[in-house]
This record gives sequence, C-alpha cells and structure tokens, in this order.
Amino acid sequence: MQRRDDLPHVTDRGKISLFGGRREGAETFLECVVREIHEEIGYYVPPERFELIGRYSGPDHATPNGTLRGDVFLARDVPIDQLKVTEGRLEIVAIDDLERISGRLARPATFALEIFLKREPTT
Repeated sequence: MQRRDDLPHVTDRGKISLFGGRREGAETFLECVVREIHEEIGYYVPPERFELIGRYSGPDHATPNGTLRGDVFLARDVPIDQLKVTEGRLEIVAIDDLERISGRLARPATFALEIFLKREPTT
C-alpha cells in the first residue's frame, strides 16, 4: 500500500491508500493503471498481469458534488525489492491488519479493499 505524502496539493494527505490514479485523456482504466503503477513504483507491470476485480461508481470526496467512477485491478507477485516508490512511501500491510488501520485509509482504498475482500477466491 502507499502512505500518501503530507503535502497541501495531495488528496488524502498522510492516509494509507493504494497505488493508482486518474485517467488522462482517452485512456482506458487498464491503460491508466499500467501507467500510474509504473510511474508510482518504478516497476513495469504489463497489462495482462492486471486482473479486473471490481468497479466503483459513487461520490467523489475530493470534488464537491462530484462523482467518481473507476475499475479496481489486482496485480500479483510484484517484487517488493525492485520497487522505487516515487509518490508517498511503501506501507506493507498484512490482510489481517486491515481492520486495525481502517481509520487511516483513504476513501478510495476503503472502496477498493471492500471489493477485494468480497470477491470470489481464485482457484
């Protein structure tokens, strides 16, 4: 996970979130996640390694009366020792610790983790 920077222009300053971001131009959600992950962790994960696990549509807490829509992707087996985090800092969180940190999560991370935890397990 990502500990967000504590800077005035950063949304959810100091909160724990997931790597990712907003689409640029006519990007698909998959193109966006591939670009954002590469930018933020310095490691290229090809599109075929991302698994779509859910979608979110609802209020955008960062924009008054705004609506947010997005896809939630999962990539497995990303080597921690090869990451060069460029935004915020890496925060290793075990699944068993998610409840303990729930009050420190950024809202988008809360939505994405709810999707992740409710999904059908892969076999």
